[in-house]
Amino acid sequence: MDHLARKRTGLVATLLALSLALAGCLLSPGKFDASLDIRKDGAFTYRYTGEVLVLGLTRLAQMSDAAKNAAFTPSPCANEDDPARHHPCTSRELDEQRLKWQRQRADAATKSRRDAEAMRALFGGLDMSDPHAAEELAARLRKQAGWRSVIYKGEGLYQVDFAISGRLDRDFAFPTVERMAMANPFLTLSRRQDGTLRLDAPGFTGGASGGPFAAMMAGAAAAGAKDAPGETPPAWPHPEGRFTLTTDAAIIANNTEDGPQPGTAGQQLQWTIDARTVAAPMAILHLGS
Repeated sequence: MDHLARKRTGLVATLLALSLALAGCLLSPGKFDASLDIRKDGAFTYRYTGEVLVLGLTRLAQMSDAAKNAAFTPSPCANEDDPARHHPCTSRELDEQRLKWQRQRADAATKSRRDAEAMRALFGGLDMSDPHAAEELAARLRKQAGWRSVIYKGEGLYQVDFAISGRLDRDFAFPTVERMAMANPFLTLSRRQDGTLRLDAPGFTGGASGGPFAAMMAGAAAAGAKDAPGETPPAWPHPEGRFTLTTDAAIIANNTEDGPQPGTAGQQLQWTIDARTVAAPMAILHLGS
């Protein structure tokens, strides 16, 4: 397999993992502190301060460009009667290799254009390989309710301060991003008809299992390392922080280490999230008197 083909194989492995994961735009907490207060009458306040990361699609674009701009490198020419042995390539053999390589480049360029269009659609029209897109995304978030501060720090990293209050007469998810209908949530609150409320925080999971996206990225990294040495796919970030739930509602179930603890505003559940966290935070509350 020639150099271009090896690099393309490694990139395809990475992009395949991302195409599966990009069914939801890839957002992840970095270092953070999050709190949620829920009253039994349905009033709530949620706050998230810290980092939000957007998976390094710019890095993927750079990897794709490197493969696209690679120079033709001939492969060894094998003897027909003994494929294990090689001979100096003839002009005809070199021309055939070059023609095959040119066809591969044309196919790769067509696929790259389709991939770029798909990614722009997922990111609400933003081209994440454009250096101005990251700040444009920050400006879009600042217009949304709750985003009190959004600062882009570079390399897909945003420092944010988010706080919102309301009433849980419907489901709630964080984050939601304007024009990105499929952004993956860090936290969801789901109302049930029996008066209970289920909390799930799939984004607050560390690296011990890493979740399904991390598993796909690990597989892509292994394939890329084998088939395209020197080209490293982006690493999946590991959230690190604390999530605290305070409530005066009845706690039906939870998966904290210590269970409910007394507090001045009601019972508290607390989860510490790091690289060893396996299970995402979960709790079920019963609202009402």
